[in-house]
Amino acid sequence: MQNACIQLNQQLNNYLAYLRDEKHSSANTIQAYRRDLEKFFDFASIRKIDSFTKLNAEDVEEYKFFLNSIGLSASSVSRSLSSLRGLFQYLLAEGLMDHNPAKDVHNDKVARKELNVLTSKEVDMLLAQPDCNDIKGMRDKAMLEVLYATGIKVSELIGLNLRDLNVEVSCIRCGEGETERLIPLYPVALKAVTTYLQKSRKILAASPNEPALFVNISGERLSRQGFWKILKYYVQSANIAKEITPHTLRHSFATHLLENGADIHDIQEILGHRDLSSTQRYSQYLKEKMKNSYMKFHPRA
Repeated sequence: MQNACIQLNQQLNNYLAYLRDEKHSSANTIQAYRRDLEKFFDFASIRKIDSFTKLNAEDVEEYKFFLNSIGLSASSVSRSLSSLRGLFQYLLAEGLMDHNPAKDVHNDKVARKELNVLTSKEVDMLLAQPDCNDIKGMRDKAMLEVLYATGIKVSELIGLNLRDLNVEVSCIRCGEGETERLIPLYPVALKAVTTYLQKSRKILAASPNEPALFVNISGERLSRQGFWKILKYYVQSANIAKEITPHTLRHSFATHLLENGADIHDIQEILGHRDLSSTQRYSQYLKEKMKNSYMKFHPRA
């Protein structure tokens, strides 16, 4: 059984290496796959499953039932099953399996969450909160401005390195592989970043060799949890009643661009969406918003 576990783990590592080297998946994506698949390995170990070739659709259905029973959301279960399908498809292509046991195990329907979007006024209130006379405030102002200027994910924001900022052409480079893209910065955002670099970062950074663009008070790369705490603090300071997550500024960025006439394909490219349908949800949001406004304010509605 121990040798089987070693073999299964080796196959997992080979698959993750394939995602990194051949598919050019981001580090965050690979980590998510690892977490999902290690969860399945734990399940397989309990069930005494020592070889992928012995798996069938019933085993995968049982795993799906197990994930539901421990309280995972439908979206988390769907993601876990997608990770399994990807692994099995890889092993199939490598000749290590003769079928994909997860292929015919369908995801449960996931209810799409309603978009949480800030108004332009709320964005202005939020961006006005950091104290630009304080070294941490300068950093926070720069981060919030960059998020709203570019619509990048928080993982991409904290993953930015100094070399990813091009002050001369006012843009940042973010993403990896197929999602790598250059995104312009509007003048206010660029000014906030350059002020942070000139007056704050050189004080905060623990080492002159630290590559991260945004650092914490220990002088090292800021974490997702660290940014979440910062955002939560400023939301409360701005007295914004909405429930805001780090993704809210990304949604607000895309919605406001679309609302002001930007081409949806340009927004797709900026956000790094591979599928246009992911971007079209912002169009649907605006249509629903317009319909609600019509029904609320039209005198005969």
